[in-house]
Amino acid sequence: MDVMGDKATLLETGRFVQPADREDPGTAAEELRHRIAAEAGDVDAMSVLGSLLLRRGDLDGAESLLRAATAEGDRAAANNLGVLLHQRGYADEAAGWWRVAAVAGSAAAAHALGRHHRERGDEPAAEYWLRQSAEQGHTLGAYALADLLEHRGDVGSERWMRTAAERGHREAAYRLARAVDRNAKPGHGEAERTEAEQWYRQAAARGHRRAALHLGAILEQRGELKEAGRWYLTSAKDGESRAACALGFLLRDAGDEESAAVWWLRAAQDGDGNAANALGALHAERGETQTAERWYRAAMDAGDVNGAYNLGLLCAEQGRTAQADQWYRRAAYAGHREAANALAVLLLQGGDAAGAEPWFSKAAEAGSVDAAFNLGILYASRGEDDAALRWYERAAAAGHTDAALQVGTARLRDGDEREAERHLRCAAGGGSAEAAYRLGSVLDARRPPAGAPALGESVAEKSECEEWYERAAEQGHRRAQVRVGMLAAGRGDVVEAARWYRLAAEAGSRNGAFNLGLLLAREGSEPEAALWWTRAADAGHGRAALRLALLYARRGELVEGQRWAARAAELGPAEVCERATRLRDALREELSA
Repeated sequence: MDVMGDKATLLETGRFVQPADREDPGTAAEELRHRIAAEAGDVDAMSVLGSLLLRRGDLDGAESLLRAATAEGDRAAANNLGVLLHQRGYADEAAGWWRVAAVAGSAAAAHALGRHHRERGDEPAAEYWLRQSAEQGHTLGAYALADLLEHRGDVGSERWMRTAAERGHREAAYRLARAVDRNAKPGHGEAERTEAEQWYRQAAARGHRRAALHLGAILEQRGELKEAGRWYLTSAKDGESRAACALGFLLRDAGDEESAAVWWLRAAQDGDGNAANALGALHAERGETQTAERWYRAAMDAGDVNGAYNLGLLCAEQGRTAQADQWYRRAAYAGHREAANALAVLLLQGGDAAGAEPWFSKAAEAGSVDAAFNLGILYASRGEDDAALRWYERAAAAGHTDAALQVGTARLRDGDEREAERHLRCAAGGGSAEAAYRLGSVLDARRPPAGAPALGESVAEKSECEEWYERAAEQGHRRAQVRVGMLAAGRGDVVEAARWYRLAAEAGSRNGAFNLGLLLAREGSEPEAALWWTRAADAGHGRAALRLALLYARRGELVEGQRWAARAAELGPAEVCERATRLRDALREELSA
């Protein structure tokens, strides 16, 4: 006999409910009909009416009816009587009636009985009854069995978790997604990640706020920001502070700082330290340091060690060194590696290299790439080149651009050109202008010497070394700018050469000024050339001084020529010194004649 209430069960919240697997009469007329039938001795009516009163909270009215129906062998009534007694606090008596109903075949009663035994620590009995419930197709029984088996580390848990998820249990779908997600190997496991997403989506669609959070994170990582935002919003509205925080970052990245602040505030007020840090950073950017400090403290109070680190940064920016030291130490002692590195930098700037070293070491060992690089600098300053190189290599392996430059430079000194090139490529690719210039130099040295193009011959395409020179030159690297100018001049591109020489010269390069002067002199602009040679000579360029001496000698300005010749003799190099000395002596004789 299919009776009302056969699937009443105990949910995870501890509340008892009657699932709607049977039509709820819902009207006084239907209740009256059941009451009349029950008073006439109809067992089915007694059971149905008892379940209706139980659902409504009329425990006194329900109990007599359920006991009467149970006495006549109605298993649904026995199950509901157990529910009622459990609500009254009579757990052992409730278990007795659940046992009666479970033995009679009630899957809901078997589930409730299994939960009862688990709460009392009797796991073998709990497993037995939960398995009975699960094998009869009871969704909550399957989930509770999976939870028990997972707690024990039993591999059979996934089968029942999957069963419950497939039957629509949202928590089971979420936990199954988490398990599948964890099993996905980095760089592989695309099938697992796809399956996990499907289960997250199923749980989220049924209102699971953490599933919606994870689904949003998956979609955001994939670049599907609009849909990610929708799921974050759904989760955040359901009270998930992490989703509110994530939504804030999504809005900030979209340029809507005001809306981002609203969601961060909501998350921070719910105790999310990350959101409090975000609010602190937002106010710090606006110059509202007191408000920023308040939110950083809130983050710290929420257990987020980044709050202390950010307080340290804030104090350091304001020149409050003692307070910065205090907050950095607090974060560093809590295991914040970047705080340990920042503390070491602070100590080093204060002249305490001995105090800085252990903090650099602690941060580097914890994985701080900057700290590893800084250790390299520290050891290099002491002349401990081998130890410095080891830390540079460690930082370079983690992608630190300046460390890769240091390793590349060291390998060049050692004559290991292949390793040097590898590290220089890494550093140059990471944006280092110096690395790009040095890489260009390495590649340049391998090129066979090229003569000037013959008349009618097409100009050769730019070589790889020139491309690296240009990358460095575009970042303002003066030697690279000069070299790019020289290569352009070698191709006969005078305009391009002049542009790069001028950029270098205006940035203070004496070689750039000298070469620009040569180019202008060849083009017949000798007065302007003299201006650039003067700038180069004043900066210590011997050849520029010699050019000026020759220029003034030709003009008949012998005193000025003699002065520049003397200057060129002082500056060198050797061949310039020799020529400048002869010219100076000749001009002196001419003047004394």
